[in-house]
Parts: sequence; C-alpha cells; structure tokens
Amino acid sequence: MLAIRNLSFSLGGRLLFDDATAAIPGGHKVGIVGRNGTGKTTLFRLIEGELQADGGGIETPRGFRIGGVAQEAPAGPESLLDTVLAADTQRASLLAEAETATDPGRIADIQNRLAEIGAHTGEARASTILAGLGFDQIAQARPCAEFSGGWRMRVALAGVLFAEPDLLLLDEPTNYLDLEGAIWLEGFLAKYPRTALIVSHDRELLNRSVDGILHLANAKLTYYAGVFDQFDAERRMKQEQQQSMKRRQDAQRAHIQSFVDRFRYKATKARQAQARIKMLERMQPIASLSENPVAPFTFPEPVKLPSPILSLDKAAVGYDEKPILSNLDLRLDSEERIALLGANGEGKSTLAKLLAGRLEAMDGRLTKSSKMGIGFFAQHQMEELDPEDSAYQHMARAREGEAPGRIRGRLAAVGIGSEIFENPVSMLSGGQKARLLLALASIDAPQLLILDEPTNHLDIESREALVHALNDYAGAVILISHDAHLVETVADRLWLVKDGKVVTFDGDISDYRRLMLSERSGKPSAGTEKAKRGGKNDRKANKTLRAEVRTAEKRMAELESEKKIIQESLADPNFYRSSGPGEYERLNRKFADISGKLSAEEERWVAAQDKLDTAEAG
Repeated sequence: MLAIRNLSFSLGGRLLFDDATAAIPGGHKVGIVGRNGTGKTTLFRLIEGELQADGGGIETPRGFRIGGVAQEAPAGPESLLDTVLAADTQRASLLAEAETATDPGRIADIQNRLAEIGAHTGEARASTILAGLGFDQIAQARPCAEFSGGWRMRVALAGVLFAEPDLLLLDEPTNYLDLEGAIWLEGFLAKYPRTALIVSHDRELLNRSVDGILHLANAKLTYYAGVFDQFDAERRMKQEQQQSMKRRQDAQRAHIQSFVDRFRYKATKARQAQARIKMLERMQPIASLSENPVAPFTFPEPVKLPSPILSLDKAAVGYDEKPILSNLDLRLDSEERIALLGANGEGKSTLAKLLAGRLEAMDGRLTKSSKMGIGFFAQHQMEELDPEDSAYQHMARAREGEAPGRIRGRLAAVGIGSEIFENPVSMLSGGQKARLLLALASIDAPQLLILDEPTNHLDIESREALVHALNDYAGAVILISHDAHLVETVADRLWLVKDGKVVTFDGDISDYRRLMLSERSGKPSAGTEKAKRGGKNDRKANKTLRAEVRTAEKRMAELESEKKIIQESLADPNFYRSSGPGEYERLNRKFADISGKLSAEEERWVAAQDKLDTAEAG
C-alpha cells in the first residue's frame, strides 16, 4: 500500500499540499485529477524522491520498485524492441548473470527468479506492447534514432509498461498518443497487475482503466472509490450538501449576530447576548467545497452559408511532390461535425492542412464557398506565439484598429480574463495558451473550425466547457483528437484516414474501438463485424436527432433571453411612469406567449434528447 501521511509542501512560495493524507490500496489503478497547477506532477516528484516534503511524508513497502516515463526519450542506435527489453533492468541483469554464473545454487536462484518474472516471454510481451502503441514488426526492428521525439516518447512509455514496476507513475500518458494508442492503453492499464497512479484529463481512460480517483484540490487529497463518472457524481452531491449546510449555517450565524448587535449593550439582554457571542465562537465555519468555476468558451456565430461549404473531387495532397493522400472525394456541409480517425502518420494533419488552405491540392479539385471563413487550431502553433508579448498584444495585432474594450471582450469569451491578459505569453499555462489560440482561430466568426488536438493542455472541466461551446457553435467542425469523450460528444460523422485514403466510417466510436483493438491484437473480437458492417442508417438518424436537440437548445436560450428582458422591464419602476396601460398589457401578452412557446420547445427538446439517448445506448 502507498500511504501519504500529513504531507505538506510549498513550491515557489505557493502551498501545494497542506497536511494532505491518502491511502492507495495495493494493486489498485488510481487516477489523479485536479485543476492545472494544483500540484499533480509535483506529487509524483515527491513520491519518486526528487523533492523532499516540508512536513509529513510518503510511505511505500520496502523494496518497492517505482517507475515512470523518462523525461529523455531514448534516441540510441538500438532497435525499439531491444530498447524496451533493456528497460526491465532486473530481467537484463539476471540474464547477463546467467551467462557467467558457475555456482549451482546461484544458477538455480537465477532461473527461478527469471521464471517468476516471465523473463523468457519477454520478447513476445515487449513486441505486443510496441504493437499496441502503433509500432509494427518492421518498425520494432529499426533504431530509436530514426524516429521523431513523439514516437520515441511512445518507446519510453512501452519500456516502463514492460518493466512492470510495483508502482507505475504515468503523467498525462495520452498526450503523445493518437486515439488508437489511447484506446489500447486503456485496456492495458485496466489489466495491469500492480499499483498504478495516472495523472490524466482523459475522461474515457479514467472511466475504463482505474479503480479509484485521487482528487487534489485546496491543497488536500481525497480518495474516491470507483471510476471518474462515479467520483464526479459523488463530488457534486457532496458539494451541494456542503453548500446547503453552509447556507443554513450562514443564515443561523446572521440571525445570532443580529441578536447580539441589537442587545449586547442592553442590561436586560446582556447575558443572552454574551451567550450567543460564545455560541458564534464555537460554531466552526463550514468551508465551501466548490472550486472556482472554469471559464467558458464562446465562439462567435458565423453567417450561415448554403451547403456544401467545401468539397474535394479526386484530390491528392502531400509534400515534395509525393502524395500522402489521394483520390479524395469528400463533401462538408454547414454545421457538420466530423472527427478524423486513424493512427499517427496516416495523414490526418495533412488533410486538415489541405482543408484549412495551408497546403495546396497536388491533383484533383478543392471547391469551397467564396465567403467561407476557416479557423485553424494546431498544437504546433503554440511555438509560433511570441513569448514576450501578451495575449492582448497578440489579439490586437489580429484585430488592428479595434477598440481595446472589444479586444478584451474577445479574450474574455474564451476565458482569458483581465487578471492575465497583459501577462507575457511565457507566463501563461499551456491551457491559457490553448485558449488564446482558440480565440485567434475563431476571431473572424468562421463557418468552419478545424481543430487538431485542441485539448492537450486543457483540464477535464475546460474540456467539458469546450464540448459545450462546440455543440453551441453554428458552423462546421473538423476535429482531430485522442480524447474519445470529445470525439463521441461532438462528432456526428467519422472519417477514417488510412492507407492513403479517406473514407466514411459507418459506425460510432465504440465500433471503432472494437475494430482497432482487434486489429492491434491480431484477434477478432465481438462486435468487429458490426464495426465493419457499419451503422450508416443509425448514424444518419443520430445526426438528425443531435441537430434537433441543438436547435431546441438554441431556441430555448433565445426565448429565455426574451423572457428575461420583459421581466426586467416589468420590474423597473420607471417603466410604469413612462409607459401607458396599453404597453403593460402588450408586454404581459407577449410574456405569456413566450412562456407557452418555451414550454413547447422544452417538450420538443426532452423528446429529441430521449430518442437520442435511447439510440446511442442501443
């Protein structure tokens, strides 16, 4: 068991842990969640002994092997397979000793230990792990030095998974994986035979791979049994109960304080007043459990254009006159949400750049509406931000001549508030930089947003805020993401990018999950035929239902806004002085009409949502 006892630690004058205590059961897989900057990575460094606690400590069993992904990705001449095999230092050491040992007793001990750790099946296990992370047999034989940094980080991950430490520490492991690798990792971790701590903002991984959630907030640690959705529901209920108790106590304190203020200096009531003062002193204030609400995203509403807004006819795209994708026949309609599936290296980002106008078609034809605006977000754009300039300066350059208040409003719409918009970009967190890039991408109210891994630096709450914003957005979306939850909740259609082609995947993300796992394991699985056969009619029906839900939600918001305006007018005393009785009656009739329409729209929304829930559950 891993025990965290009364842990206190400050970094740079900021208190990250304050008498924090938690116990992790042996053999459990535990997700660590909390807002960005709360100290999750610091906790790993404390566990590994890189940092020393200011107070309290972390206890592990004697001889406990702790392993995490190395900061430096392997880059030597050794093959990927040999690199992963070498990561299990105990196995490598025993095998080397077995070659030279002469003492019969020691030889027997070595062979027994090798059998215990499954050393003789090591190559097969290492190869399976590499395959799951996207390396075929040919790639496994190539030197590490031939691969890019992102791929080498996958090799480092494969190494620590193969070594099977007693305590596995993974810090955002899906950030350098594609969707396929993330799906494979979910299954691997669920079956991991030892203890694992996983810092992640990937909701699907935290729902499929862990036994518990360790929540870090307000410098405290709280352990919850179960998966993320269970934790989320329990925490929300706890927050509501705590808030309710706090409201009742606040009301009680106010009542007592009122009595004290009125009677403390009156001789006849002094004794009762003093008793109530002592009562207030004994009454420990109930702290609010709720964290500061995450800033929302708001994308400007584009002018609607007739469909299709973009189409490809026998198009090809690539680099240096070498096509990566060819024979592309695709059509994109207004308000469509499409997610691109396919392993890294298959061409998803290349297709995104073609659609965004960052690459020209090498062959065929790309046709798009002459009035269509395109917003493009890609992770590499973070490197293009000027680290010395502020978010405000970046936005002002993009909107030269615009009033300062309007520029600040644009930043506020994506959660960059007045307290940080003048800070140099170098001082912003990864999530804040991502918000700035999303603001810049959507600045001209584009009819198409192309988002290539937009969530890498966003915490779970910010990812949910992005989901809501994209579902409210009135334009089309092309999405590339390793976050299965984001894909599932935003996309209406799936395009599979594979073997130089792009085809519609006639199924949902669950079908794709089954198909991908069966392909990477080499074994057919239940549901694979369904994934291949597809569910085209179901997907079309679900798309229609999602559109109905979005339309009803938008209409309800409009009606609520109109209703609020009328309520404010009727509550304003000046209205009755400046308006005649006819205006009062007119507003009352309008209010009743809007209320009726709102009720009807709510019924439509409920019916459409029920149908959608039933269809997706089936």
